[in-house]
Amino acid sequence: MKLGIAVLALVIGMGALVWAQSPTTGAIQGVVTDRANGDKLAGVTVIVTSPALATTQTAITDENGFYKVTDLPPGQYLVTFYYADLTVERSGVSVGVNKTTPVFQKLDVKAAGGERIEIWATAPTIDPTSTTQGITIDKNYTKNIPVPGRTFLGANGAAAGAQYDGDVAHNTEAYSRIDDNPFDAVSAQPLSTFSIDVDTASYANTRRFLREGMLPPKDAVRVEELINYFHYDYPAPAKGAPFSITTEVGPAPWNSRHKLVRIGLASQAIADADVPARNLVFLLDVSGSMSDANKLPLLISAMNLLVDNLRSKDRISIVVYAGASGLVLPSTRGDRKLEIRTALASLEAGGSTNGAEGIQLAYQQARANFIENGINRVILCTDGDFNVGTTSEGDLTRLIEDEREHHVFLTVLGFGMGNLKDSTMEKLADRGNGNYAYIDTLDEARKVLVKQGGATLITVAKDVKIQVEMNPATVAGYRLIGYENRLLAAEDFNDDKKDAGEIGAGHAVTALYEIVPAGEPVPRAKVDKLKYQTPATPTGTASTELMTVKVRYKAPTGDASKLLSQVVQNASVSLERTSIDFRWAMAVAGFGMLLRESPERGSLSWPQVLTLAKSSLGKDSDGYRRELLELVQIAMKKIRN
Repeated sequence: MKLGIAVLALVIGMGALVWAQSPTTGAIQGVVTDRANGDKLAGVTVIVTSPALATTQTAITDENGFYKVTDLPPGQYLVTFYYADLTVERSGVSVGVNKTTPVFQKLDVKAAGGERIEIWATAPTIDPTSTTQGITIDKNYTKNIPVPGRTFLGANGAAAGAQYDGDVAHNTEAYSRIDDNPFDAVSAQPLSTFSIDVDTASYANTRRFLREGMLPPKDAVRVEELINYFHYDYPAPAKGAPFSITTEVGPAPWNSRHKLVRIGLASQAIADADVPARNLVFLLDVSGSMSDANKLPLLISAMNLLVDNLRSKDRISIVVYAGASGLVLPSTRGDRKLEIRTALASLEAGGSTNGAEGIQLAYQQARANFIENGINRVILCTDGDFNVGTTSEGDLTRLIEDEREHHVFLTVLGFGMGNLKDSTMEKLADRGNGNYAYIDTLDEARKVLVKQGGATLITVAKDVKIQVEMNPATVAGYRLIGYENRLLAAEDFNDDKKDAGEIGAGHAVTALYEIVPAGEPVPRAKVDKLKYQTPATPTGTASTELMTVKVRYKAPTGDASKLLSQVVQNASVSLERTSIDFRWAMAVAGFGMLLRESPERGSLSWPQVLTLAKSSLGKDSDGYRRELLELVQIAMKKIRN
């Protein structure tokens, strides 16, 4: 790779670096020392996160214990230090424009077992007076430079006067096409059937686009995943049942003549102490496309968070794939944290991608270390690119489906931008009875791998399918909001061979139906009258019932499904009298419909979505709902401009 350099002023002395700094940003710097004796600590990973920051920033202390993170927008920051099995957080760090905020940290090395990792490297010498162009910088050069990610882009960003003359990376992100569900007339289609979906990747990915000042592609916005990202206060299931069923009826905010029905399934949460032993095999993409700071470096930081929470009864393996696959960490007890962190520290990105071979090796590890009555799962972490070697999607999905039958499930975590193969990743997770999440920040990594990395990996029910029968006496038409790629044929509901989604402990699934009451016109395309027959006009049962919700599911290791059902009564309730959670789900659905420019969005407007969201924040102890307000306002400004 060639770097055209006008002026390269990079001063390196075993890790000290003079950073170029934008006048619109600030920096954080400091020295990390041993609390006991004052020794300066090399090799400490420093992670900087903030709502003001689109992605996490990473630095590693040099032999003098020094680190510096630059190009930070003004705001409040969380600085996290990782050393051996120690994790120390410093919150509320303020960064101002053109200011360098000092953050010095003392670590209790004895608490880490007294073990220390020493990093020895001779930094490359650069003549700061040279204006020679055409210096070749490869991964062997950049890995010796203490810049974020130790990559070419990190060196380029750190060098005063450096100009990158290479090609701008092309956006090759891929999303499956989604066409909004249309309205169906009950007279023609009284049944609506779909598989549940507990994925949340679309919300985090949408957040990433908006925080970078861009509107997401329409097909990147899956409304059901936006809704299911949030917690809802559903009741616990009855004794012996894997989940509860909650329903609620209210008005549609975007069409005063229509109604909305909320259907919620919620499983019982399990205390962390009761989580079974975990056999986790991480399959990590270390191909060249993963070199960006918000890909492999963020992934390594995310895994360090998980390591903090591993127990002695847990086991973790690390398999990597790029041009070839390899076992970086054989199955290791969770309390051997230094070994795990050392393996993580050895990872670097390079080469092209052969994901198929890596998956095979990962499943071999999972089967070889299978824990009876435990959690056995492969966790694939990638930007989704499978572009070299045997990449047949059919072969991959067949392998994943076969392992699913042996109770080794698959979770997929997406990272980065510009190369995200969302469509492939979602499909693989679906076939592996797992879930798909997108990691855009270290906070999201903490949510997925720490907060949800234990109990929610416990499958309480699999092949969960929902079928709703509409009562033509009270319903003229309907449409399911979202779940476009989860629709099933009516006959699939009773077919136990038909695969569907799983639900884990503490999971919740929400679905919204927009209802056209009997007597109202159904918005749908016109069809010519039939010539040879007259369609029957069902009258339905004269009752107050609106619909019947049926749910089929299997036990985690079962083959025969069980049936639950619940009747939904017709009701007329004002928007103000609906529950806070229902109004929040309406607001999130509206957010997604506007981003998608849904043809069914009716009279909905951005101010209306913002007002609805503000009225339904609730307790919001984790701050996720307030975050959505920020995203709505970003979208409003972007569309207005």
